[in-house]
Amino acid sequence: MTAMATATCMQRQRGGDLPENEPAEHERTHNVRPADWRNPVPVQRYDLVVIGAGTAGLIAARTAAAKGAKVALIERHLLGGTCLNIGCLPSKALIRTSRIYAEMRDADRYGALASPGIPADFALAMRRVRQIRARASRSDSAQRLTAAGVDVFFGQAAFTGADSLSVKGAILHFAKAVIATGARPATPSIPGLAEAGFLTNENAFELSEAPRRLLVIGGGPLGCEMAQAFCRFGVRTVIVQKRPLFLPREERDAAQVLSDAFARDGIEVRLNTRVVNVRAEGTRKVVDLVSDDYESTVTVDAILAGTGRVPSVHGLALEAAGIDYDRRHGIHVDDFLRTSNPRVYAAGDACLAHKFNDTADASARIAVQNALFHARRRWSSLTIPWCTYTDPEIAHVGLYVRHARERGIPVDTYTVPMHDVDRAIADDEETGFVKITVDEGTDRIRGATIVARHAGEMISEITLAIEARIGLRRLAHVVHPYPTQAEAIRKAADACNRARPASRAQDLVSRSLHWLRR
Repeated sequence: MTAMATATCMQRQRGGDLPENEPAEHERTHNVRPADWRNPVPVQRYDLVVIGAGTAGLIAARTAAAKGAKVALIERHLLGGTCLNIGCLPSKALIRTSRIYAEMRDADRYGALASPGIPADFALAMRRVRQIRARASRSDSAQRLTAAGVDVFFGQAAFTGADSLSVKGAILHFAKAVIATGARPATPSIPGLAEAGFLTNENAFELSEAPRRLLVIGGGPLGCEMAQAFCRFGVRTVIVQKRPLFLPREERDAAQVLSDAFARDGIEVRLNTRVVNVRAEGTRKVVDLVSDDYESTVTVDAILAGTGRVPSVHGLALEAAGIDYDRRHGIHVDDFLRTSNPRVYAAGDACLAHKFNDTADASARIAVQNALFHARRRWSSLTIPWCTYTDPEIAHVGLYVRHARERGIPVDTYTVPMHDVDRAIADDEETGFVKITVDEGTDRIRGATIVARHAGEMISEITLAIEARIGLRRLAHVVHPYPTQAEAIRKAADACNRARPASRAQDLVSRSLHWLRR
């Protein structure tokens, strides 16, 4: 990373403005935070006030307005929140381009020819990221929200009472409110890190030049996705994880597949390792590591902290509204997503343990229905899948096998390796598996883990089956297009059918066939 790029990143860490040096950024900023915007005059009383305009806040505001409610939406920074501006959308766009470079690198595996040593154009890839953000920002624009009947306010919201809050000197009264302020990157407590400077998802997507050598701290979803993506752009990447494997929440066999994939990509993996000190030497950063009793030092051009996210609840004056919260877990809610103030609900990363875009969306719909329409929808009733978008992807839904064992729940597991799936063989994407867990002796699906190139797409079939209470054996009768990688699900269902004890009718059929063969 050049000294100029490093200085730019440090400026953004201190709260500097986002770059507006290209048309795409002009378009995005005009959509998500118009420079000439004037907050409207508040109405006497809003049916619903939504604080935060990320995924959860936008869904809540639009859902309520579409039902005829008078809605105010307050955002202190950018409409679209983390997902649009600095999260899932730009990261997936960058990952997609990085996969292209990996496929060109491995072209001979596919019977294709590619010029050796094709240089990765990181600047061009980041330009594409910003263009995609700009295009997506059109649907989240202040103008569209206003046209949908939502009063949009920019500024810091602060509660002034149980049913009122202020924003830029204006007082908004409400019947109900939804807090959807999201989360922010967790800052590791490492001596010297702040002084040396580091990247998070809040500024990594504003880079125009890739660092030559990168250290990624953290083996969770963000750290793993970014480590692999940057490595495939030709960045010499080191990833440090204090635990024995990546993605500690996932099945161990799934995490091991990812570790092996990192090794093939050329990522330097440091497991059971902690960063204990960072110091700047010119434009470079010297990092001291400890692994068990072994000490080592690496020198890099940039550090990316991917150590998780914490709820963003500062500055809201929650005490004035009688809303319970803490800094680690965020807003305290019950199963109906209601806070300690019965007028106020919460949704998304501000209150949920699972900080995903899909959970933010689902929780916002529940919060609005319960708040405005006297519904009694429970958060615990939902079936939530998730996916880490590495290569291969790792997707999961439902109960993990280890958790079933810990709870004394007897289960059967059916696993189909991807190298037994024709489409995976044809695509040279044989790494991974489909693992489906059912109650012992039955076909009731309790959970599934999929490790495959398209695991995020495949997991939805299992999620639907769980939600609709469709047993695994019935999935054997679902016709899957051939060849597709989702055929692995049907193969797991076939295995479940084969394992079922023979019924009396089946025994009679078997005897008849035996007689015919005589």
